[in-house]
Amino acid sequence: MPRTAAVDCGTNSIRLLVTDVDPDAGTQVDLDRRMTVVRLGEGVDATGRLSEAALARTLAAVEAYAAVVADLGAERVRFVATSASRDADNAAEFVTGVRDRLGVEPEVVPGAEEAELSFLGATRELAGRVPGPFCVVDLGGGSTEVVVGDVVAGTPAVAASRSVDVGCVRLTERHLHDDPPGPEQEAAARADVRAALDEVELTVDLTGVRTLVGLAGSVTTVAAETLGLTAYEPERIHGSEHALADALAACDRLLHADRAARAGRGFMHPGRVDVIGAGALVWQEVLQRVALRSGVTTVRVSEHDILDGIAWSVAHG
Repeated sequence: MPRTAAVDCGTNSIRLLVTDVDPDAGTQVDLDRRMTVVRLGEGVDATGRLSEAALARTLAAVEAYAAVVADLGAERVRFVATSASRDADNAAEFVTGVRDRLGVEPEVVPGAEEAELSFLGATRELAGRVPGPFCVVDLGGGSTEVVVGDVVAGTPAVAASRSVDVGCVRLTERHLHDDPPGPEQEAAARADVRAALDEVELTVDLTGVRTLVGLAGSVTTVAAETLGLTAYEPERIHGSEHALADALAACDRLLHADRAARAGRGFMHPGRVDVIGAGALVWQEVLQRVALRSGVTTVRVSEHDILDGIAWSVAHG
């Protein structure tokens, strides 16, 4: 059972998981799981390039992660990069920097593969416990992936997926410039998200969904607000189920709070303070759209996501 290291580098954060995965037994024993907000995608939507400062922050985190990977003796390493590094003209500089520090080639995966990895990570533990089909939504900094599928004979099977360019960093930079955002800014952001969800529905049928699962930092932060946590408690957030009305109200509170109020919440990561309003807005629109099409009345939140999917993909490879 080879020890595996998975790295997920997104628009807002970079995350590491070192784990022992046994595909035959279906078990996963985590040794280290960590996250660093690096804001790699800062300014990419406007400039089309990764900034020097963002690159420096990200590569410093990669160097720190490389030390953890070496200390824990991971034999297999997979580094997956998502939205920001897909969009940037100077992505080659990022690729070289990662290779030099970690010793592996980062994979800048297409949105469809990103969606499938998220689905794999989120649904393995749900099979037999909650009804499918599942709609898994991974709300990132630059993009959002919507995946519908089920788990067949213990194996996650994706029916359809779509990745769209709406995320907490991208929408903040495009629209939400005031603190808190005014009605016109909010309306413009909502129009972007609704158009993106219309695009999703061209290929993803939401009507048969029985369980909605949300992933990633914006979603888990909304869950912390919904639960009324005073500190970030992943063990309480992971697997929690929320009435849609409660989740929508939590989104509304985070969107319309000012910066000081957001920062004052004990569960709020400092690197998420400036973008959680946009994340909450996207999640609110997603919840309403999926509920409208499928009739679901609750949402599950998972701390297991694309990072876990990457680890399982390596173990099976």
